[in-house]
Amino acid sequence: MLRSETEYEKFKNDYLNSYFESLNISSGEPDWNIMILQVMSFNKFQDCKALIDMLEDDGYVGKYKFFIEKKFEEMVDWFLKVKLEINTRPLPAYAENNRKVSLLDLYLALKREGGHRRVTDNHMWAVIAKDMGLDYNDAELMRLMYAMYLDVLVYYYKIKCTQGATAEKEACEDVGEKRRTRSMDMDAGTSEQSAVKHEGATDEHFLFFAGNDWYGLKRLKQRKEFDFRRAEKAVNEANDSVLKHSRKGIKFMGSERLCGKC
Repeated sequence: MLRSETEYEKFKNDYLNSYFESLNISSGEPDWNIMILQVMSFNKFQDCKALIDMLEDDGYVGKYKFFIEKKFEEMVDWFLKVKLEINTRPLPAYAENNRKVSLLDLYLALKREGGHRRVTDNHMWAVIAKDMGLDYNDAELMRLMYAMYLDVLVYYYKIKCTQGATAEKEACEDVGEKRRTRSMDMDAGTSEQSAVKHEGATDEHFLFFAGNDWYGLKRLKQRKEFDFRRAEKAVNEANDSVLKHSRKGIKFMGSERLCGKC
């Protein structure tokens, strides 16, 4: 007996040493995961969703299960009393012979087996009870416990996940549509600029950019050097053309008058 006890103590010490070494936590540094769990409070269902999301990491749950279990019961308590306004379900939950039922273990067991419907359809509640450390006869009790404490909570959680996924999908579609529209606008703008450039040939439409007045001309001189000589030549040519056509018109009208007198 002494020898077996000594071997047991040796095994326990070796196991605990290896366990604490695997945590890799120095004595001078706080564990931020524990601090986050300790300060976490429940004021809206989004807080519940945040905690349930954490349970997706099995390694995280295994390492911080003691703290998560306490916080999980706080979450269920808030959900029942504040969200559902139910005050008749005591926490912690107990089975017969004063055996405490871990709601966290119950949730994880159902999640591991595929959820409430799959467990019920395959008559696996007895297996769940055994996994919880209870007897096969406690199968119906486990089903009632889940229905009383967790069923509606999980239902709300799935709705929030679906809404979040839908909102994220719509946001991605909106971003994609905006990018496609912006790309089409840029392509159209490039085509329009190219068409204007070819339509103008060698002459540039300065007045289109500056405005057809003196102040526009001043702004034009700031943007691009204006060829006044070329403009003066164009004006003189236009005046000469007008005068030339005017003389032809006067001469033609004079000949008509002469014909009329004849």
